[in-house]
Amino acid sequence: MAEVSLDLIKQLRERTAAGFMDCKRALEEAKGDIEKAIDILRKKGLAIATKRAAKETLEGVIATYIHSNKKIGVLVEVNCETDFVARTSEFQEFAHNLAMQIAATNPVAVSREQVPSEILEREKKIYEEQLKEAGKPENIIPKIVEGKLEKFYKESVLLEQPFIKNPDLTIQDLLNELMAKTGEKIVIKRFCRFQIGE
Repeated sequence: MAEVSLDLIKQLRERTAAGFMDCKRALEEAKGDIEKAIDILRKKGLAIATKRAAKETLEGVIATYIHSNKKIGVLVEVNCETDFVARTSEFQEFAHNLAMQIAATNPVAVSREQVPSEILEREKKIYEEQLKEAGKPENIIPKIVEGKLEKFYKESVLLEQPFIKNPDLTIQDLLNELMAKTGEKIVIKRFCRFQIGE
């Protein structure tokens, strides 16, 4: 697999509105050829948002989930283009599953771009200190930190987390499937997680 730059991934994301990891995988498969990567994403039904990127998502639902112990509760806002799609069982189920996911995994943000910089800096410092104490050479520490940050994103960013009901799929995969089914742009706008004692 070819190593692809963040800049190339960013360009592909801007052109297709597909998820970060989907773009990375497509570019690796296409050996860095952005046009081939777009074709790969299209074939997989992930680029539906391309032509809909400018569409407004003013409809949607606010889904809730309260855990059985009544100590964890979640509100999540999921937007789409039309009230018709917002009322479909698939859309409602997706929103409910998101609320359950958030209750179970406690993500810090919807996407990696929304992770607060102070959290990222804190994580980087912790990793750097751990690696220095473990006696790792200075010149390889940045590369290892980068790998650890990727793991952090997979665990802490909602779109990149494995779906609790099917870990073979990420939340981004589920979102892409729903957009392909409905033909609409769908956005996970925001969420709030409450936990007794926190």
